[in-house]
Amino acid sequence: MRTPVVMTLGMVLAPCGLLLTLTGTLTPGWRLVKGFLDQPVDVVLYQGLWDMCREQSSRERQCGQPDDLGYFAAEPVRVARGLTITSLAATALGLLLATLGVRCWQDEPHFALAGLSGVVLFAAGLLSLIPVSWYNHFLADRAVLPAESSPVTVQVGYSLVLGYLGSCLLLLGGFSLALSFAPWCAERCRSCRKAPPGRARRSSISTVYVDWPEPALTPAIKYYSDGQHRPRPVQLGAASQRKVGFPMPRPPPKAYSNPVDVLDGENAPDSHHGGSSRSTWSFGSALPCDSDL
Repeated sequence: MRTPVVMTLGMVLAPCGLLLTLTGTLTPGWRLVKGFLDQPVDVVLYQGLWDMCREQSSRERQCGQPDDLGYFAAEPVRVARGLTITSLAATALGLLLATLGVRCWQDEPHFALAGLSGVVLFAAGLLSLIPVSWYNHFLADRAVLPAESSPVTVQVGYSLVLGYLGSCLLLLGGFSLALSFAPWCAERCRSCRKAPPGRARRSSISTVYVDWPEPALTPAIKYYSDGQHRPRPVQLGAASQRKVGFPMPRPPPKAYSNPVDVLDGENAPDSHHGGSSRSTWSFGSALPCDSDL
């Protein structure tokens, strides 16, 4: 089976989000401070969650700068430290679950586990987006995030941008993997419909079945078929079938009757010819012939 598109998209976006979030968390580039009065114009101070670095165009970057204003003790910085670490741990857990759920080395993925990994990755993206947005909200507030007064200016650093991008990728990847719940839910609903009920339902309408007795018919009518009486069905065996109704009896064939009396010439032979012999009789009598028949 081919890996679904939502799983492939989630497996691509989530590692990219993890890489960007990790880079933004570790690098000292959340805020840029420049324009110091007692220092060269090209001096820039990079402030992050764990370190501060000083950079000048003619020199290399020098990290480990002292925190004279109490920057690391500010509440947005401390909260961002805890939430970003939690986000990285949740992202690692989500990627592990996604690897076991997608299972590219097998034919069928584990949709439920892949969907659970998407939920974990989505939560990790929220945990990364909250500190980045909160820090950006108080970026120019010198009372919350300490910085020297004007003409010193503060700007958004590259680490904050990486944090935003990583959070958005984690959210998209987690949402894409969470869509794996759809096939799992559809399969569960299909199995629930096919599953037999635990107990038989009781009908709301009581149905009474009455075994009415068979009407007693006259044997001559009940077992009369083809012009003759038939034996009872119990005598025919189990394979016999009861015939419905009976045919009407056929009328007997009619015989042919000739209206001409064939003995008409023999009744009084003497009255016409006297005592003559039979050979001298006249054959003028109307006898039946073949055409009459």
